[in-house]
Amino acid sequence: QVQLVESGGGLVQAGGSLRLSCAASGFTSSGYGMGWFRQAPGKERAVVAAINWSGGITYYADSVKGRFTISRANAKNTVYLQMNSLKVADTAVYYCAADSYTRVRVGSPAYWGQGTQVTVSS
Repeated sequence: QVQLVESGGGLVQAGGSLRLSCAASGFTSSGYGMGWFRQAPGKERAVVAAINWSGGITYYADSVKGRFTISRANAKNTVYLQMNSLKVADTAVYYCAADSYTRVRVGSPAYWGQGTQVTVSS
């Protein structure tokens, strides 16, 4: 059974940093693309960042380019999202996802985590 478990969310002031982690189990994550999505109240869930199986290809939404970094440690079956220079607008529930890189990139992955709340205060 595939499981994705996020951690690292919380409350931070604007300009601060957080690192999200997503631990995968039930499959070998090295064969999958992975990514992070977020959903703010009243908005649709949208892809924030995606990474292919080797880490050699990444994608970032325009709103987070230069501030967020996605990475993965296949030996640990874990993907990370380093978030710097956080803004109030980054407040959302953040979800980890896994599938082929293409499916993650276009927003239709098969596997989802339960989400972790990130709140950025002004």
